[in-house]
Amino acid sequence: MTGPGPERGDERAPLRVGVVGYGLAGRVFHASLLAVDPAYDLVAVVTRDPAKADAARAAHPGVEVVDAVDGLWPLALDLVVVATPNDTHVEVAAEALRRGAAVVVDKPLATSAEAARGLVELAESLGRPLTVYQNRRWDGDFLTASRLVRDGALGEVHTLESRFEPWKTANRAGWKASATAEQGGGILLDLGPHLVDQALRLFGPAEEVHAEIAVRRPGAVADDDVVVSLRHAGGVRSRLWMSHVAAQPGPRFRVLGSQGAYVVHGLDPQEAQLAAGVSPADPGYGLSDPARPGLLGIGADARPEPTDRGDYPAFYAQLAVALRGEGPLPVDPRDAVAALEVVERARRSAEPRQG
Repeated sequence: MTGPGPERGDERAPLRVGVVGYGLAGRVFHASLLAVDPAYDLVAVVTRDPAKADAARAAHPGVEVVDAVDGLWPLALDLVVVATPNDTHVEVAAEALRRGAAVVVDKPLATSAEAARGLVELAESLGRPLTVYQNRRWDGDFLTASRLVRDGALGEVHTLESRFEPWKTANRAGWKASATAEQGGGILLDLGPHLVDQALRLFGPAEEVHAEIAVRRPGAVADDDVVVSLRHAGGVRSRLWMSHVAAQPGPRFRVLGSQGAYVVHGLDPQEAQLAAGVSPADPGYGLSDPARPGLLGIGADARPEPTDRGDYPAFYAQLAVALRGEGPLPVDPRDAVAALEVVERARRSAEPRQG
């Protein structure tokens, strides 16, 4: 491994990258973005699945596919992206850091705040960059809500309601189908790091955390219906819903303030676009349906508020700048630790009444 930043004589040579795992995360959220960013050279993918290996070669001609992470170490990589099952994140990331690479870990950083904290401390002791793919910071609806809060368009905000409620009556395929909460499964650890991170970004640390956690689908082994309530240090209350059993989802965001509210429905389009093969360079990439804008204002006087363009590519663009020593990491890994601490507090608060 060469360590962060190119060390091959040309400071603008592409950063050599290996992606560990080629499921949804590795294929859609990472490889597809890295492949179109000229700051990176997608050198290798790690997967043991023959079908996924074929898919990687077809999507990224010239990429080397190896069946074990040890196959990465001779390839002089600058960056390793960890997109494996949740309970393997720390092990894979720690080895990559020790081998001299910068590391991106798909959320959650770890299955516990303690393990996440230990990984951050390891990276700091080695002087290696470590960041976390909190891509929902670049959802168009969140960028819009953040802008409105920052600009004072809502007055003094007192309540955030945030929902992510994908209807899934059947248990998911792959490792998530059988993973218990202790093994990194369940919707709280899947979507909670996103929704909590967004709330903490908007309104700061949580002083109070309460949750209701349920397992509702027949045969499910981990939580699939959760609501978390936070009271932030500044007094704002955030209520975060995540569910696979909401047949009629509520608004994605409802932000309430003293001078108005912002309400928007639907999901950011980027995941679906990337999964369908839409290039981030496409003019329509990241644009929500203009026929479904948010609403800003009070009651019947509310006006349409267009949703800002989503921008997942910004994560890797900022990371390239950071790895060349010219700016901060796109996500401070200690932010991911803080979100996991809230997730754990939520789970503890619900223990007597889960069911």
